[in-house]
Amino acid sequence: MAKRIAVLIRDRKHEALRMSVGLTLADDEVNVFIMDEKLDTDEATALNLETLLELGCRIFSNNPENKYEQMTAEEIARILPGYDVVIPY
Repeated sequence: MAKRIAVLIRDRKHEALRMSVGLTLADDEVNVFIMDEKLDTDEATALNLETLLELGCRIFSNNPENKYEQMTAEEIARILPGYDVVIPY
């Protein structure tokens, strides 16, 4: 049975995105939440983001400077209990 996994990214953004791509290998539902800061993208980060999107992962952010689906911190907090696993980075 597939699990629903939320990855909350605050620190070590590059590592968190790389790990998120790895989580997709088990065919689990992986959603990424980029919290608070604007995400600066280098080549490796851009590749991980592109890969996540191609694999059907949803990427959310509470910062309007990020171009991903927008949710407030309160909205994110409300949906997290619906996940089987929440990984804070």
